[in-house]
Amino acid sequence: MHSIQSALDDESLTGTTITVAGWVRTFRNDRFIALNDGSTIRNLQCVIEPGSGPGGRFVDAATCARFTTGASVECTGELVPSQGSGQRVEMRVLAVEVLGDSDAT
Repeated sequence: MHSIQSALDDESLTGTTITVAGWVRTFRNDRFIALNDGSTIRNLQCVIEPGSGPGGRFVDAATCARFTTGASVECTGELVPSQGSGQRVEMRVLAVEVLGDSDAT
């Protein structure tokens, strides 16, 4: 398991598959999880594939509904150069597990 800080700063991890865990800061567009574990003030953007399908990399709607602010999740995926601005890398999620829910109300 890697920290968010090492995922963001260790250039040797780019292109590798790693596992990180933390708390959801935001979840937007049913696709982007901003994940933070307290090791840095920055977030790691974790990109999921909503829907269903083979291979386990698709995330169903019931699981997506659990990605509320403060929920604890573990993501495994490949660190790739970021498509957006603001961060060097992002994670292309291959598997995600909700470890603890957070009541959004």
